[in-house]
Amino acid sequence: MGLMVALPVTAGAQTVLMMAEEPGCIWCAAWNRDIGPVYDKTGEGAAAPLRRVDITDPIPGDITLARAINFTPTFVLLIDGTEVSRLEGYPGEDFFWGMLGMMLDRNDVAFELHNATQPGAQ
Repeated sequence: MGLMVALPVTAGAQTVLMMAEEPGCIWCAAWNRDIGPVYDKTGEGAAAPLRRVDITDPIPGDITLARAINFTPTFVLLIDGTEVSRLEGYPGEDFFWGMLGMMLDRNDVAFELHNATQPGAQ
C-alpha cells in the first residue's frame, strides 16, 4: 500500500493529465511502453486520468494552455481544463513518477503515492 498525500483540490474540480504526443515520437513510444500499461492502475492515474492530444491536430477548445507545446511528449496537468503545471519530455520511469508526484503535490491534488519498486503498484 502506498502513502496517501492528503492535499485536496477544490471540491468538484476535474484534474486531468494531458499527454501531448505526435506520430513518430520515439519518447512517446517509450512512455507508452514503460508507463502506458500501468498508469491508470496507479494512485496518480486515479487522481489525474490521462487524456491524449495529438499536437498535429488543433488543441481541443476545452483546454487552456499557458504556452504552446513545442516538444513531445509534454505532460500538462489540467485542473478544470486550465494548465497548472507541465513536464516536457520523458527521460525515464523514475524521473516521470517523481516529477508527476511533485506536480500533483504542488497543485494540492490528493493521490496515493506510486510505489516505484513495483511498477503499477498502488
